[in-house]
This record gives sequence, C-alpha cells and structure tokens, in this order.
Amino acid sequence: MPFHIVLLVLFAASLHAGWNALLRAGEDRLWSMTVMCLAVAITSTIAALFLAPPASASWSYAALSAVLHVGYNLFLVRSYRSGDLGQTYPIARGCSPILVTIGASLFAGEKVGAVAMLGIALVSGGIIFLAFKGRKLQVPSLPYALGTGCFIAAYSVADGIGVRLSGAPMAYTAWMSALWGILMPAVYVGLRGTRSLFSVRPGFGTAFAGGLVSLLAYGIVIYAMSGAPMGAVSALRETSVLFAALIGYLFLGESLSIPRLLACAAIATGTVMIG
Repeated sequence: MPFHIVLLVLFAASLHAGWNALLRAGEDRLWSMTVMCLAVAITSTIAALFLAPPASASWSYAALSAVLHVGYNLFLVRSYRSGDLGQTYPIARGCSPILVTIGASLFAGEKVGAVAMLGIALVSGGIIFLAFKGRKLQVPSLPYALGTGCFIAAYSVADGIGVRLSGAPMAYTAWMSALWGILMPAVYVGLRGTRSLFSVRPGFGTAFAGGLVSLLAYGIVIYAMSGAPMGAVSALRETSVLFAALIGYLFLGESLSIPRLLACAAIATGTVMIG
C-alpha cells in the first residue's frame, strides 16, 4: 500500500475517534448523530453540485451504502447508551476488518498477501482485546456493538465496490453522503417529530462540527479504497481505537491498563505489517 495512503488513513482514524468521543460524551446521542448527518447532507449536496456525477453503475452501491449507514448510526447510538467508549468502540471496530476482507474476497475478488493478512488479524485481535476488563468481556451493549461492526463491514464493501465503478471518488463520496445525510434526519423525524430535531439546545454547533469531521474522515477512506485493498484500508482505519482509548483516558475518565497498552502495541505492529 502506498505510504501516502497509509498516512491519510491514519489521519482519518484520528478524526473518526474524535467524533465518536463527541457522540459518546453527549446526552442525547440520537439527536447529536442526526445533527451530524444534517451537516453531512448540507456539505455533500453543495459539493455534489460542483462535481460531475459518478458513473451510473455505482449508484446502486451508493444507495445501498446510504441505507446501511443509517442502520450503523442507529446501532452505534444504541450501543453507547450503556457502554464505555473504551469498550464499545473497540468491539464495533475490531470485528469489521476481517469481515471486510471476507466480503471483499467474495464480492470484489480481492486477494490479500500473507503478511498483510497477519497484520489485519493483529489489528482486529488487538482491538477486540481492548474491550476486555480483566478476563471478562462485560459489555451490556455487546449485541449492538457487534451489529455496528457488521454494518461497518457491509457499507465498507459496498463503498469499496461503488467507488471503483464510479470513476470519480469525490463525486461518489459526495452523492452517497448526501443520500445518507438526508435519510437519517427523515428517520429521526419519524421517531421523534420535526420539532424535536430543530429545537434549540446546547451542543448543536459541536454536533454539526462533528458531522463535518466524520465526512472528511470517511471521504479519505473511500478515496483510499479506490486503489488499495479494502481489508487493509479497513484495518488501518480501525486503528482509531488507539486514539479513542487515549481520548477516553484523558477526557472521559476511562482506564488504560497495561494489558490495554499491550493490545495497542499489537495494533501498531499490525499497522506496520499492512503498510
């Protein structure tokens, strides 16, 4: 994988951890996530107007990804209801690189070398180990965290295929994100009503900014998947748990033990092997 792609994806990972920390720290996470999607919708729609549309063969994948993103949003919000960032986030992110690798092999004909495969396994294993407390995996929101990981893998493979068919990574990202950003507020209105979404409350600016950060982070990932193996890109992106663990320790009062540091070392080693 080209070195500049590695650096870009690692940068995206740090951005991803940042907006997840903002979401976890919020009081009404469904509202915060929906405001983030409003920011994504507005920004992506404006950008799409200045870009030539992607190839027609990619549109079905963009639509599928948008729907999967909504499912991911709902599961992520639910998983944070009773789980720490330092536990829920690693589980959700840790299972996705292996699933992406399998999906890319089945649906896109990708093959991953032995060293990169070992690196992906190290990253995934280290990430999942971060979720343990002692010898036990005590996560009340475990089914939702695992479900979140499945959604991540599904939309990653859809976007990996879609962006390659599009012939225009930026345009594909803009249109897919616009669809996703519009769908999520529609779902929120169906659940809580229009007045709840647009009520003035603290945290609107922070959530809106988080949406812009999330758009940039995933836009980088889609660009990377246009020319690099999906599983490897996914594994590199999930090193965001390192940043999440640090953020949770410094700002959210979560623990960072020696076993967790060793898991971080395994993730870092896997990252080097992939790169």
